[in-house]
Amino acid sequence: MPMNANEIETLIKAALPDAQVEIRDLAGDGDHYAANVVSESFRGKSRVQQHQLVYEALKGNMGGALHALALQTKAPD
Repeated sequence: MPMNANEIETLIKAALPDAQVEIRDLAGDGDHYAANVVSESFRGKSRVQQHQLVYEALKGNMGGALHALALQTKAPD
């Protein structure tokens, strides 16, 4: 069963409480999303490490209930 945007946002915010999260459904199928995530937790981390934090927040749903997630991450300006 596909995840909806609210579920994705809730999981990310549970792991990264300060995060500003914007989710877009790219295909209208509940399977392909883009996410912009801004969190102080990303400061000093590489892009790969930032993405790993988001994937960990999704609790194993990547590749299952969530087929594709295009991520853009950064620390606040």
